[in-house]
Amino acid sequence: MENLNWQIKQFNELSTTQTYQILALRSLVFVVEQNCVYQDIDNKDQKAFHLFCTENNQIIAYARLFKAGDYFNEASIGRVVVHPNYRGKNTGHELMQQAILLCENILHETKITISAQQYLKKFYETHGFVQTSAMYLEDDIPHIQMQKG
Repeated sequence: MENLNWQIKQFNELSTTQTYQILALRSLVFVVEQNCVYQDIDNKDQKAFHLFCTENNQIIAYARLFKAGDYFNEASIGRVVVHPNYRGKNTGHELMQQAILLCENILHETKITISAQQYLKKFYETHGFVQTSAMYLEDDIPHIQMQKG
C-alpha cells in the first residue's frame, strides 16, 4: 500500500482510461457485487470533482465531490467505493479523510451532506457525520441522509 497515489480531477481532466476505470469500479461494486440494477451514469459526473487513488496505475478507491447546490444544498460526497481487494486495509477511511479535506480546501465547504447506505452508518460516524433523516430506499437499498459540520 506504499505506492498509493491520490488525485483529484474535474470531469474534463480525466483521461479516457481513468474514466473507464472509474465506471468499471463503480459497476463492479454498486451493480454486480450489490446485485442492484440502476442507472449509475446519471449526468452528474460532469459537475463533480473526482477523487481517486491508484496503485500500479489501477484505480482502487474513488469518490465524487460536489459543490454546494450541485447535488444537495450543502457540499456532498458520493459514489464512495473501494475495490474489494483493498477493503480492510483502511483505504476507505483514507478515502473519506481525503474527500473531507478536499471539500474544505478546494470547495471551501465544511458542511457536507451525504446519502449513505444504512449499513455504513457507523463508518461515516467515525468521520463526524450524523444521521439527519429516516431510512429511505434508493434503488431498493436502505439509505439515510447524514451531515457533517
